[in-house]
Amino acid sequence: MDLVVDIADLAVSNDTDTTLITYSLGSCIGVAIWDPDAKVGGMAHFMLPESKLSPEKAKHNPGMFCDTAIPKLFRSAYELGAVKKRLVVKIAGGGQLLDDSGTFNIGKRNYLALRKIFWKNGVMIDGEDVGGAASRTVRLYVKTGLTTVKTRTGEVPL
Repeated sequence: MDLVVDIADLAVSNDTDTTLITYSLGSCIGVAIWDPDAKVGGMAHFMLPESKLSPEKAKHNPGMFCDTAIPKLFRSAYELGAVKKRLVVKIAGGGQLLDDSGTFNIGKRNYLALRKIFWKNGVMIDGEDVGGAASRTVRLYVKTGLTTVKTRTGEVPL
């Protein structure tokens, strides 16, 4: 069963028949986490780096911002039995699709915010496909932990 993670959303599952999937990663970043022992998978698709832009929106929709989506994603996975030290973490997105001049650099800012949070919390990234000008789709198969990224040129393991 496909469980779609929309833009500014997140989901976790311990159902091994579930595939978490998120579409249209441009400047947004998709984060996939998986615990191989607990068979718990999670995915977030955040849009912006910092919730201070709109604390009220962050309160009602923590999946919108990196600094609120990541803690909620990890806590939700822990509630299903995941353990931080066992998590396999993969990320994709952070591109620059509609900002050719680099005026806003949302993709780069999202990526830097994510790396900062992970660094502060001792989280290592096991695979990534970031930057560039390609839109991406990410799938995480909860049963096996296989995470794939799909672009115009095809779909490959991440």
